Amino acid sequence: MASVMRIKSVAMESTGVYWIPIFQILEIYGFEVLLVNARHVKNVPGRKTDVQDCQWLQYLHSVGLLQGSYRPAKDVCAIRALLRHRDSMVKISSTHIQHIHKALTQMNLQIHNVISDITGLTGLAIVDAILAGEHPPKKLATLKHGRIKASVSVIEKSLEGNYLPEHLFTLKQALQSYRHYRQIIGACDKEIESYLIDFESRIDPEKNPPPLPRIKKSKPKGNEPDFNLHSHLYRIFGTDLTQVDGVSVLTAQTIFVEIGPNLSKFPTVNHFCSWLGLCPNNKISGRRILASKTRPGSNRAAQAFRLSAHALWRSQSYLGYYYRRIRARHGTPKAITATAHKLARIIFHLIQTGKTYDETVFADQEILHKQRLERNLKKQANFLGFQLVPCVA
Repeated sequence: MASVMRIKSVAMESTGVYWIPIFQILEIYGFEVLLVNARHVKNVPGRKTDVQDCQWLQYLHSVGLLQGSYRPAKDVCAIRALLRHRDSMVKISSTHIQHIHKALTQMNLQIHNVISDITGLTGLAIVDAILAGEHPPKKLATLKHGRIKASVSVIEKSLEGNYLPEHLFTLKQALQSYRHYRQIIGACDKEIESYLIDFESRIDPEKNPPPLPRIKKSKPKGNEPDFNLHSHLYRIFGTDLTQVDGVSVLTAQTIFVEIGPNLSKFPTVNHFCSWLGLCPNNKISGRRILASKTRPGSNRAAQAFRLSAHALWRSQSYLGYYYRRIRARHGTPKAITATAHKLARIIFHLIQTGKTYDETVFADQEILHKQRLERNLKKQANFLGFQLVPCVA
């Protein structure tokens, strides 16, 4: 029927996850599918129905006024689906940690306030001993790991409580649920790694090993995947994105699954930053800028860049100085957006060129900044009737 009607392309709105199966089926049959942002195709004022929306969408597409949203390749989308599922499992497991805290609080046990991580070696050992029937505080305190800073006496005091059966039951179920979801997360890690192995390498890690990490880790921390994700991303991107200050392995992972290893879809870095929503969205009328705020959106890659920018507030690098300088002038929200924009431009350049991050390229900009500071100080001194005298070393 489609061949008879000479239909070559189809436009559809992105509504939750309901568009995904239809999009994939149409792609299999060879159609050019445009996934359109619903905000860009708002109907004219009047009654709004699904039929009228379809007709309006078809008309805009027929006259060439629609532009499809960016969607990575199929293999990248497959890993993205797995990682988003893994993220949901991590959130559910954290909910069960809260249930463990609640059960301990109901028994008047404050061990989770003494130990920073109740799911660590010491915390799980104590909870397992409590569920096994070991309730004397002195005996439980001997399970303390050597890295715990709290003293044995403090741990003993935090374990004096009421071990009621109903609370022990809820504690047992919460612990079982937490461990069940940790097993699911481990299975997700194995599946994700199997997909990453099949990706084409832009560089051979054996011939060109990645630079030494800024922070050495003996094993994954927090919710990091339980495999060497860093080496896979270095091999696929052809450069080590974690050398950029503020960018962690998880940030590089988010960039990979949301954008892909190839940024050729974006003609320039300006197009890339505009797609992220990290540049001013100027509204001009009569040659006057009415508003220049960034447009609202929930781009996950942009969120990752913003988190990386916020992590620079204590960094002693050029990017850290830049973030603090903008924050002092315009406040924290604008500083995060401006620094995220700068990070996006750096990452775009690294991925496109495959070069290693080198902070020395910012030395000239730092010199210009110091010269501006010196000129401003001289102006302030002259205005106040003072004269600056250089300090002789």
